[in-house]
Order: sequence, then structure tokens, then C-alpha cells
Amino acid sequence: MQDLFPIPSCFSSGEKLHDDPTSAVATRSGQGAVMLIYRTWIAGHCRLITVTWCKNLLAHGLSVLVEGSDNNDEHKSNGNNSINVDSSSSSSNKHQNSCKVEMRPWNFWRKQGSKRFHVEGKPVDVYWDLKNAKFSDEPEPQSDYYVAVVSNDQVVLLLGDLKEDAFRRTGSRPSLIEAILVSKKEHVFGKKRFSTRAKFHEEAKFHDISIECNSSSSSTNGGMDSEMVMKIDKHVAIHVRHLQWKFRGNESISINKQRVQVYWDVHDWLFAPGLRHALFIFKPESLPSSSSSTSSSSYNNFAGSNANGGESSGFCLFLYAWKLE
Repeated sequence: MQDLFPIPSCFSSGEKLHDDPTSAVATRSGQGAVMLIYRTWIAGHCRLITVTWCKNLLAHGLSVLVEGSDNNDEHKSNGNNSINVDSSSSSSNKHQNSCKVEMRPWNFWRKQGSKRFHVEGKPVDVYWDLKNAKFSDEPEPQSDYYVAVVSNDQVVLLLGDLKEDAFRRTGSRPSLIEAILVSKKEHVFGKKRFSTRAKFHEEAKFHDISIECNSSSSSTNGGMDSEMVMKIDKHVAIHVRHLQWKFRGNESISINKQRVQVYWDVHDWLFAPGLRHALFIFKPESLPSSSSSTSSSSYNNFAGSNANGGESSGFCLFLYAWKLE
């Protein structure tokens, strides 16, 4: 399967971010944003669903976007939330529609509803119930919620812990093929320390990731000497000294016997003025195939089998770490 996230040998955190909705939210509000991209089976084809959670000082927000939605549909919704439907054309000439939910503390109505649009003439429904959702410091809720996407009377994507409530409300059965998380793009803010959580394979557990950058006076040249320490589950995985000379790089690390390529670009941390971000990319390497049985080509493409017979998780984590003074 073609790699969704090829990593160039040289990359820059100075890339243009104005087309990224999570970046727009992050830079405008100074608060966190998380974009999750899932691969699932909708209307007879493998498609991507983008789920974006964001927060600022006053509200949390949710956006669900389905690849390949018809641009000229009539959109039907119910529920009492403030919902917008945006239609736009992507670079591949596929139309995309999204539903957006904004949750403000002074809104006393129930934060649940649904939205319908069409993919190649077939209905796709998004259901959500966030009225009792519990949030921490992260944009994503921690518990007591669900977000469900239904196609062909099957729940093709289900987020949250209220699964029974979701199946009961949608009146649909679980999909035979579970959705696969292929990308997570997260924006975090801090002065010296930045942290997130991620898992690098569907069957793996979540790992705590922390990155810390420190500067001190150099005894050799009289300037500032910087270093970066990256920890996975509180264990040092990468330690870069003299960061001012090694502000871009990559290294392969082992996480529970799985190899993960880590790329970093902290140039703007060190040399750019104002609010600036570093970019960290975590990309798992391919795993050897564990199944000897044959599968259909469509399922292999969906699951992410590569040409060498190995199995890739297809997941890639993009972490934008915004440094505050």
C-alpha cells in the first residue's frame, strides 16, 4: 500500500500551516488542538474520516469530516447544538463535508444531535452525545461520551466509552471491519516541557511521551548550549546535546520491541522570534506479517499490508510543540 505519510530526508518546521485547521485554532487561541484521521469502509470504498477536537478558554469544539462527500446534497440535522456544514474541494477533486459542534459552558441545551450527508449518493450519518462528557486539560474528552459515524446500517467509526448508548441510538450494528487510526496531529503549548500520549499499533497500549528542552551557559564558547531529552514512559529514549548544532535529525528507537522512527526539527525554537513551534514526527516501522492466511486485496489495502509481506500500522504522529516565553 502506498505510504500515506512519506517522511523526507530533510524537512522543516517552517512549513506553511495556514491550511491546517488545527494550526489555525492553535495559533489563534493559544490552546490545544488534536486532529485524528481514521481509515474506514464507506460506500463501498476505503475512505478517510477526520475528527478534530479543539479547545480555548471558553469552549470545546468537535468537527467530523468525511472524504468524498457529495458537494450539492441537502443536509439534514437534528439536535440543538450550533452546527455548521462546510463544503470544499480537496486537491484530489473529492468533495468533503463536515459537521461542527461548539460546546460553551453557558449553553444549557443538551449537547447531542446528528447530521446526515451523502457519499456517492449513499447516506452517511454522524451521531454525537457530549452532554455529560468529562474533559481534562486535553481537547479530547476522557469519558462519558460517544461520536458515531454510520454507513449502510453499520457503525463504521465509534469513539468514546458509551458504546451501548451509541448502538441503541443509531439502531445500527458494528461494522465487520474496524476503523484504523492512521494519523494524529496534535498541538501542545509549554515553556520547557511538552507531553502527549500515543499508541503505535492498533493492539498496543498507550505510551506517555514527554519532551524537554533546556539551555545553559557554555564554558567553551561563552554562548548558550541547549539540549533536548525525549522520554517514553519516563525512560530516556533520545538525548541530544549541543542542540543548536543538531536542531534537525532523526533516530530509530525501540518501544516494546517495536522500532519507531523519530524525526525532529527544533530550528524555530532556537532561532525564530515570537511564538514558534518545533515539529516531532513518530513513524512506526513495518512489522513482520503474523498471518499466513490469504485475504482479499481490498482488505489488505485497507489494513495496510506492504509489498514485502510485512504489516504496517499505518500510523504517524505529528506533534507541534509551541514554545511560550
